[in-house]
Amino acid sequence: MQKVKLQNLDCANCAGKIEKRLNELDELSNVRLNFSTSTLSFEQNSNENLLDKIEKEIQNIEKEVFILKDENKGQRTFWQLLDKKLLAITIVSLVLTYISYNYIQNEILQLAVYLLAYFLVGWDVLYKASKNLLGGKLFDEHFLMSIATIGAFGLGEYVEGIAVMIFYQVGEMFQAVAVNNSRDSINSLIDIKPEFANVKIGENIVQKSPEEVKIGDTILVKVGEKVPVDGVLLDDNCSFDTSAITGEFKPKTVKKEDEVLSGFINLSNATYVKVQSLYKDSTVAKIIEMIEGASSKKAKAEKFITKFASRYTPIVVILAVLLAFIPPMFIEGALYSDWIERALVFLVISCPCALVVSIPLSFFSAIGAVSKRGVLVKGANYIEKLTEIENIIFDKTGTLTHGVFEVTEVKAFGDISEEELLKVSAYAESFSTHPIAKSIVSSYGKEIDSKVIGLHEELSGLGIKAQIDSKEVLVGNDRLLEKFGIKVDENIEEELNVVFISIDSNFAGYIVVSDIIKVEAKEVITELKNLGIKKTFMLTGDKKDVALNVANLLGIDEVKYELLPQDKLSNFEAIKKDTNSVTAFVGDGINDAPTLANSDVGFAMGGVGSDIAVKSADVVILNDNIKSISDAIKIAKKTKKIVYQNIVFIMAIKIAFLALGAGAMISMKEAIFADVGVALLAIFNSMRILRTIKDKPRESVCEDNSCSDNSCSSEKKFKEKKEEKTSCCSGTSCCS
Repeated sequence: MQKVKLQNLDCANCAGKIEKRLNELDELSNVRLNFSTSTLSFEQNSNENLLDKIEKEIQNIEKEVFILKDENKGQRTFWQLLDKKLLAITIVSLVLTYISYNYIQNEILQLAVYLLAYFLVGWDVLYKASKNLLGGKLFDEHFLMSIATIGAFGLGEYVEGIAVMIFYQVGEMFQAVAVNNSRDSINSLIDIKPEFANVKIGENIVQKSPEEVKIGDTILVKVGEKVPVDGVLLDDNCSFDTSAITGEFKPKTVKKEDEVLSGFINLSNATYVKVQSLYKDSTVAKIIEMIEGASSKKAKAEKFITKFASRYTPIVVILAVLLAFIPPMFIEGALYSDWIERALVFLVISCPCALVVSIPLSFFSAIGAVSKRGVLVKGANYIEKLTEIENIIFDKTGTLTHGVFEVTEVKAFGDISEEELLKVSAYAESFSTHPIAKSIVSSYGKEIDSKVIGLHEELSGLGIKAQIDSKEVLVGNDRLLEKFGIKVDENIEEELNVVFISIDSNFAGYIVVSDIIKVEAKEVITELKNLGIKKTFMLTGDKKDVALNVANLLGIDEVKYELLPQDKLSNFEAIKKDTNSVTAFVGDGINDAPTLANSDVGFAMGGVGSDIAVKSADVVILNDNIKSISDAIKIAKKTKKIVYQNIVFIMAIKIAFLALGAGAMISMKEAIFADVGVALLAIFNSMRILRTIKDKPRESVCEDNSCSDNSCSSEKKFKEKKEEKTSCCSGTSCCS
C-alpha cells in the first residue's frame, strides 16, 4: 500500500470525486482518499511510476490539487494557511470593479474592465463548471455560481455578478483555512513517527530508518529524540515526554527493564533501548494507522448530508428554471427579466456548500479533539455512537484497577513472625509467574537464595508445595490446605485475595493481596451517570467477594463475577438484550476481545491492553486513564449538538432567503450572505469543537489525606510505594 499527501484539497465533495475516478483506473486498486488528513493511499497493479498520471487525473477534477513532495509539519498560522494567490487576485478584482464603477464613463471600456475583473476572480469557477458540463456533471456549486453570475451580467447587473464571485472566493479562502487548521491538528498527531533510529552495531552507531530495525537490536536514543520502536530500557531511570502517545503532559519516569513505547521523547540523558517489536507492529505505527483510517467511516449525519446535497442541487436548479419562465406566462404585465433575476438570486442562495463542508469538518474536528486527550476514535460514526450510549459495562482488572497486585496485609500465627512468614512465602513463590506470586516476591524485596529451596511443585488451581530449609511449605488457597488435611482458622474471612501458608503441616498464617483500584474510577462512574448513562455494570473473572467490594466502592450498579472468558460475551449479550439499548464495553485483555468486537462501542485500554483488544475496539484509550471515556463522550455530545445546530441554522436561513428571493424581496447582495456568510458561520461554529474541553493538569492523589474510601487510600499507597523505589533523573525534569 502506497501513501502520498495532497496539497490544496479543501473540498470533501471533490475528495469523493477524486477517489471514485482513481478507483476506475486499471493500474490502481483499493484507492482511499482520507479527506481529514489529505492522504491518498493505493495499491499499484504495475511496476511503473504512476504518480504523474495520478496527479494529472486529480487535476482534471481539481486543478489546484497536487501531490506534496515536501510535507509540512506542525500547526500553521492563519497567514500560512491563507491562499495568498487567491487573495491577491480577489483584491485586484475588487480594485478594478471599484475603479470601473466610480471613474470610467465610457460604457464599452467600463464593461471591458468589469469583464476583466469578473474573469480574474471567477475563472477557476467557470473552468470547473464548463469541464463538469462537458463531462455530463451539471449540478454542483460551480455550475450554480456560473449560471447566477453570467445571468447577472446578461441583465446588466455587473457589480452584483462580480460581487457574487468575490464573496464566493472569500468564503473559499476562509473555508480552506478552517479545513486545513483542523487537518493540521490531526496531522500533528500523525507527526509522532520518528524519522530515524540510531542502531548500535558493535562499537559503532549506525543511523537507519525505523522500518529497518530488527527485534533484539540495541538502539541509542539521545536527549530530545523520539523512541523509534517499542522496546525496554537498558539503562537506569530515564524521563520521557509521553504526551504524543498518551495525552499526559507530565513527564513519565521509566525504570530499567520497563517498557518504552515508540513516540516517547527522551528528556534525560542519552539512553539505550532493546528493541522488542518491528516498526510495523509498534505503538506509533498502530496509532498512525488508526488515525488515518478514522475518517473512512462516516457518521449518519455525514451520509445524510452527502445524499441530501446530491438530490437537493438538481431540485433547486429545476425550481429556478420554473421560477424564471413559468410566472411570466400567467401573470399579466410580468417581465421575463424580473423573474430571471429572481431565479438567479434563488440559485445563489441555494448553493449547498455550507452543509457539505461544515458537517464533515465537525466530525474530524471531534476526532482531533479527542486524540489530543489520548483517545483514538476509529471513525466519525463512533463519534455519533458515543452520544447514544445508555449502558456501560466494565472489565475489572486493568480497567477499573491497575492490574498490579500489592501485599496489603501479613498475618502470622504461632511462633513465626510476620517477616519470616513473608520470607517463606516469597521463597515458595519465587519460581511462579502468577501476578499474585510476583507481588509476594516483590513485597519481600530481598534476594532469593535458591540453594535453600528443595522440592518445588505447582498444583494447578491450588498453589505451591515446596521444601524451604528442609521444611514442608504450602502456599495457596484454602482448598490447598484442605487437600492436605490442614485446618484453617474459621474466623478468617476471605474478603479479598487471601494466600494461606502452612509450615510442616501446621497453619502458619495468611497474606492479603489486593489489586489497586484506579483513583479516577469512582469519579468517572459518577461523571458518566451525570452524562446520561443509565446503568453501569462490571464483568470479571475474579471471585465474588473481591468483585462486590470493588463494585460497592465505585458505585457500580450491577456486577457479574467468577466468569470464564466465554462467559463475558454471553453475559454482555444478555445485558444488551434485557436493556435493549446502545451498550458499550470497556476492557483490556485478550479475553475481552470478543466482547469488544460485539459491543455497540468497544473501549480498549491501549497502554496496558493486548494487541487483539486494541484491534477489536472502536475507541482506544492510549493513556489508560478511564476519565478519557467521559471526556470523549462530552466531546461527542458537543459535536452532535454543533452538527444539528448547523443543519437547522443553515436550512432555516436557506429556506427563508429562498422564499424572499422568489418574492423579489431581497437582491443579490443578501443572496451572497445567505450563501457565503452562512457557510462561514457554520464553519466557525464547527471549529469550536477543537476547544470543547480545556486541558487541566492532573491533581495529585489524596494530598490533603482526607480520603476515606479504600480506592483512594490504596491508590495513595500504590503511588507512595512507586516513589520510594524511584530516584530523580538527571537534568531539570523530575521523576513523575
